Amino acid sequence: MKHKVKVTVIDKKLYPELQNEYCANPNAGACSCYNVGDEFVFERADGKDHFFYMGLGTLTKTDADPDTVAGGPKRPHCSEAWDAIARYIYTGLQGGSIMRGWMKEENTMIACCSDGTRPVIFKIERIDEE
Repeated sequence: MKHKVKVTVIDKKLYPELQNEYCANPNAGACSCYNVGDEFVFERADGKDHFFYMGLGTLTKTDADPDTVAGGPKRPHCSEAWDAIARYIYTGLQGGSIMRGWMKEENTMIACCSDGTRPVIFKIERIDEE
């Protein structure tokens, strides 16, 4: 059985009061690397290893210019996001249970990047193929 992992941006948050108080640029705004609805598919078989390249070229759906989206053809995933989601992607690519006992479905996880003033929320799903 082969395994792929689909990652979808399901939400983005912005806390301007925290940016105003703590950020060097108090008007940084929401994350510019991702857009709600962006989808990425990771594979690690048949000569492909998207995990090794931090998801470069995994973008399959966006409403933005793909060249400007992390995970598109020109940009790997943001390091803050990658740090938060890589463990779940790796587990899914190996066919493992992403979060048994916590999520309703063990092949799914909801995670977010660690940017406390503008987090991006991801849905991570293991896809099993014959």
